[in-house]
Amino acid sequence: MTEVCSSKPTIESLLAIMSRLRNRDGGCPWDVEQTFESIAPYTIEEAYEVADAIDRRNYPDLRDELGDLLLQVVFHAQMADEAGHFSFADVVESICDKMIRRHPHVFGDAASQPGADAQLANWEDIKAGERAEQGRVDTSALAGIARGLPEWQRALKLQKRAARVGFDWPDEGPVFAKLHEEIEEVRVEFAAGRDPDRMADEIGDVLFVCVNLARHGKVDVSHALRHANAKFERRFRRMEELAAESGGRLEGQSLAAQDALWNRAKEEERERA
Repeated sequence: MTEVCSSKPTIESLLAIMSRLRNRDGGCPWDVEQTFESIAPYTIEEAYEVADAIDRRNYPDLRDELGDLLLQVVFHAQMADEAGHFSFADVVESICDKMIRRHPHVFGDAASQPGADAQLANWEDIKAGERAEQGRVDTSALAGIARGLPEWQRALKLQKRAARVGFDWPDEGPVFAKLHEEIEEVRVEFAAGRDPDRMADEIGDVLFVCVNLARHGKVDVSHALRHANAKFERRFRRMEELAAESGGRLEGQSLAAQDALWNRAKEEERERA
């Protein structure tokens, strides 16, 4: 460690550590065996852990999670360098060029500063121009939306792109109407015998409209769902505690008894608020 981190660590220190870990002669066997495909799930996981630290406003954790995410970038760059594709320096050069190119109002000679909404539209126009220069002939307003995104995020991007060309409801009223319509179609499928494919199709429509409703309400879908998950977990764990305090277990109790514990957990939260 002293060889690669003899003074205050820098990005070069991290690159040296990663290179040593991947060295087939004396490196870490696990690191040596990894591929882009095997590391990709960890990359996604680390990005979510960054978001979780931000959501919890835990800045020491955020520091550590950003380090873990940076390691993922370095890991992929090291593997790419070994295969002769590109180096970490190429990654840095690419993002620097891209940020300058996509902010002409900052780094160019644009006469005025656009507002946030106008800048977002300019950003998408510049990206479309880049795709055209690279020979990508897809001229759809939906071109370039990655298929590897979490589906809720892809749904949001599809809706935003469609809205740019005017395919959008003017306010939340019609979205509520559409949500009720889609829920009713799910109810029909339950009554008709629950065909798996049709059920998945109809529930997918409900989820898609929920994302649209969040968009109209300017709510971050990921944040909202993380909050809901955290709330459910917190209350469920409290239910387990309350059951244990009564000398029993949550498992095996009637649904009515469990529901009473849930309501007690909710009431305790309200009293603390």
